[in-house]
Amino acid sequence: MATPGLNIEEQKAVDRFRTNVVEPSMHSLVILDFWAEWCGPCKALAPMLEKVAAEYADKGVVLAKLNVDEEQFIASQFQVRSIPTVYAMFQGQPVADLTSARTESQLKQMLDQILQQLPVQPGGAPAEQPEQDLGPLIAMGENALNGGDAERAMGIFAQIVEMKPDNASAQAGLIRAMIEAGHLDEAEAALAQIDEETAKDPAIERAQSALQLAKDAPDTAELDNFRKAAAERPADMDAQFAFANAAFAAGERDEAADTLLRMIESDREWNEGAARTKLLQIFEAVGLEDPWVAATRRRLSTLLFG
Repeated sequence: MATPGLNIEEQKAVDRFRTNVVEPSMHSLVILDFWAEWCGPCKALAPMLEKVAAEYADKGVVLAKLNVDEEQFIASQFQVRSIPTVYAMFQGQPVADLTSARTESQLKQMLDQILQQLPVQPGGAPAEQPEQDLGPLIAMGENALNGGDAERAMGIFAQIVEMKPDNASAQAGLIRAMIEAGHLDEAEAALAQIDEETAKDPAIERAQSALQLAKDAPDTAELDNFRKAAAERPADMDAQFAFANAAFAAGERDEAADTLLRMIESDREWNEGAARTKLLQIFEAVGLEDPWVAATRRRLSTLLFG
């Protein structure tokens, strides 16, 4: 049975990527070559990559080739825009872009520098796998979720959780994807299955906050009523605050932030700074690393400090 959110071919692509790239990269440095049959520069580059990889095999270097026409899903997750594109992968993560290396000497110089810095195991001895070893797959799920494809994100995160059930980032991603897809009961059930220690992870706490907000979200008619009241009574701080709460719970974070920023500009001390406190709570719920949060925090700083 296919994992929810991924069709059969996409699921097979993720399995192949895990087998051919992620697993070998746990103990070796994988040169990942994105190429295509029609790409002349790719064919010109391939013999050099193969030769250098063979020469560096005893140092723990292997070559993996990924045909972008046959593996469009994986290539899209890596946001490959042109080929040839070549990455160095270690313990599941891209550690260097090797695309600029077009000669043996250039590639060997880059590989030597990488091998000096990483605990690559010559001969294929397994290295200890860190929590971040599934980084590229987690990034795939986050890209799908940020791109609005919650069902696909669900499928990706579900695969990761199946591979590594104790990965908090994957569990949180799965829950957030379920929420975005409207599967609140499934999200609540998944959250309830997380052990007490893992539940303390900030990623899980963020997912829990998102679930609570989704459960509290007003329907369209209620949100319209809050919006109308705020528009009709711009000086009524209670009406503005109620609308900001409702807007964020309904997923309208731009409207929520704009309203709270106007309140802060008008009277930052209202209700013991409730508008600023709420905005900071929103930042935590969305995630401090989110670009929208960074931009909105700059707006807040400008407002507070000029």
